[in-house]
Amino acid sequence: MIMLFVGVLLWSGIHYIPGLMPGFKETLVKKLGNNGYRGTFSLAIVVSILLMVFGWRSATPEFIYDPLPDAVQITSVLMIISFYLLGAAHGPSNVKRYIRHPMLTGVIVWGIGHLIANGDSRSIILFGGMIIWAVVEILAINKRDGAYEKPDAVPMKKDIIKFAAAIVLYIVIVFAHPYIAGVPVMAM
Repeated sequence: MIMLFVGVLLWSGIHYIPGLMPGFKETLVKKLGNNGYRGTFSLAIVVSILLMVFGWRSATPEFIYDPLPDAVQITSVLMIISFYLLGAAHGPSNVKRYIRHPMLTGVIVWGIGHLIANGDSRSIILFGGMIIWAVVEILAINKRDGAYEKPDAVPMKKDIIKFAAAIVLYIVIVFAHPYIAGVPVMAM
């Protein structure tokens, strides 16, 4: 469980540097150079992901609460929404006219979906930790960047393509989930 916890902390801490500690980021960029900073940042993110994956798989879950009765169906819908939001963050989309941070919002939806479906200690650490990270990140970015300027509308076709991609990604993840998380998805 410690490995999982450290992974979530490392992920959060590394991501907080640009938003919460811009002076520290500037110092690191000066010392390491732009490419050195990016390389170090990327390496730390990969290490945090590996810690979370291996920490998850090695942790013995202790059940804290019972999942909702329709958890699989609810979580399935939330995962498609989450994947759509993650995709909408990249490139033009109408979602950005209403949601300032679609990627971070997608992480929050992903985390909520998993907390609905899993009532164990390792889920609370991983998904709860990622929800906390995303909320703090949104607040930090909003404070740093000031008022939000909504982008112009784009053709609905772009959103439809992103939604179709989200469904395809969901199907892929359903089949890959046992290999990634060691737990099968009991989809409808």
